Amino acid sequence: MLRMVTIGVYDFDGESFLRRLREADVALLLDVRQRRGVRGPDYAWANSLRLQEALALGGIGYEHHPELAPTTELRQLQYAEDDRRRVGKRSRRELAVEYTRRYTTERLDSADLTQIVSALSRLGTAALFCVERDPEACHRSLIAQRLAKRHRVTIEHLRPL
Repeated sequence: MLRMVTIGVYDFDGESFLRRLREADVALLLDVRQRRGVRGPDYAWANSLRLQEALALGGIGYEHHPELAPTTELRQLQYAEDDRRRVGKRSRRELAVEYTRRYTTERLDSADLTQIVSALSRLGTAALFCVERDPEACHRSLIAQRLAKRHRVTIEHLRPL
């Protein structure tokens, strides 16, 4: 059985983030962010180079998958909907319908997920990684749904404890 988890940055610190990955037996972290940094000192640990160093020390591999990241235009579309709903990025609970439609057609439909599925077959559990705490508020849930539906990957969403 192929297994994948998803995880975000918000409400984790570096130590609890790595602990959750270890508890889930994650062998490979798949970074699906366009910009691989997070603003603010509380999340400096999640900036790409620091994160890669911590993962390596923990025996977890790292891959960046920019082809699965939303474009700047798509992110701006979601931010406009957040503004309309008067929610912040950190308090968003769901993705905008138009964002979901466009991300799916513009990014996900053209992505070759077989490389990720092959990594699961070889290495074991991988984690789709982005920023938002809740997967429903993040494009990683759309990737996970596609992997579950088309490749029969079992998905678990990791959240802070």
